[in-house]
Amino acid sequence: MKHWMTAVVIIAACAAVDVQEQPPKEWTDPDTGHRVVRLTDAAGGSTLYFHDNAFSPSGDTLMFNTPNGIAVIDVAKIGTDGGKPEIVAPAARGGYFARRTREIYFNQAPASGGRGTAAVKAVNVDTRQIRDVVHARGLVNTDETLSVVKNGNAADPAGKYPRPPARVAVPQLQRMFPGKKMEDLTPDQQYSVKKEDGLAGRALNPGLQSFVFTDLKTGGSSETGFQYGDLNHLQFNPVDPNLLLYCHEGTWHELDRTWIILTDGTGMRLIHKRTMDMEINGHEWWSWDGKTVWFDLQTPRSQVFWIAGVNVDTGKAVRYHVERDWWGVHFNSSRDDTLFASDGGDASQVAYSADGKWINLFRVRTDQTITREKLVNMALHNYVTGRGGVEPNVHITPDKKWVVFTGQFAPGQRHVYAVEIGK
Repeated sequence: MKHWMTAVVIIAACAAVDVQEQPPKEWTDPDTGHRVVRLTDAAGGSTLYFHDNAFSPSGDTLMFNTPNGIAVIDVAKIGTDGGKPEIVAPAARGGYFARRTREIYFNQAPASGGRGTAAVKAVNVDTRQIRDVVHARGLVNTDETLSVVKNGNAADPAGKYPRPPARVAVPQLQRMFPGKKMEDLTPDQQYSVKKEDGLAGRALNPGLQSFVFTDLKTGGSSETGFQYGDLNHLQFNPVDPNLLLYCHEGTWHELDRTWIILTDGTGMRLIHKRTMDMEINGHEWWSWDGKTVWFDLQTPRSQVFWIAGVNVDTGKAVRYHVERDWWGVHFNSSRDDTLFASDGGDASQVAYSADGKWINLFRVRTDQTITREKLVNMALHNYVTGRGGVEPNVHITPDKKWVVFTGQFAPGQRHVYAVEIGK
């Protein structure tokens, strides 16, 4: 069924003549046959960022954002009358589940999104008691002994870290679409070129940055990991409290992006080394067992697509080929790495797909290939954050029964949804 036919079905169901009316509480996607349920009551909800831990250690509780604060829901009750969200941290937003306890870490100030320098708090999802995580700033590790923030303006008075040679900035039009002029591109492609031009400086000639680790028992801090790069996407290993995953941000095809480092500053290592011009890897995340770093890989950019992983102990790499229309702005994996999900993308995204607006499920086969199943038609969803859109940021529930995502199928109606994997 064509996208416009699905759009008619959804618009009718949503009574979209008045965008302030709530979308339906549930429906069956006519293109995929999968049941979709809405988890948020008031508009303005969203799932966590794709690599943040949205589930309790036992996998029974899901957290997400609402206009009224951080909410939780019983995973086993999703799709039933008992599946009602409960606010556990009013007026808070962002945050992430602890890896070993039934607490959610967050910053009280909504604008900081759980990653700022404001004091970190924790709420117990069972008792609703909120406490201060003493001395913590930024991200808290798995055994709650350390926190980390980046220093975006690190100093080097002793001259220990010489700046690398400056790299010449080539216009991104030439890099991304060699031989073409802007008027030769679609409006979506033009938007993509302008976005990459804005990011190029962060990749080509970054400043000196570092990490500041704070001991949560003593309050003492240490600054380490000095390097020239725009450090971003900080993620502590789910199992090893002394291992940090991070990236160098910018135009992905101009840099080696994904790195790990130990909290004492040693063991800095590049996870994936590019092997060709315009190759990219991006949007990395830890496997649940902490053994593998997964990431989006393209060899080269916008042409050949993979879900790739590297075992941090052995260096063994794995790649699952992804067709252009299967690609997503973000990917996610089940706790046993047998299922992956992508949230799709519109024609302005790096895959430039004309039929990419889907929530997708991938199953790993014994021959180390994957199959794709469409879960939700996202034809009406606005993906472009710079144009009032939102990224869906998929999460697979630990019981592998649902894929949770953010959907905005009408202006002003951003909600958290779950699509049932089984039909």
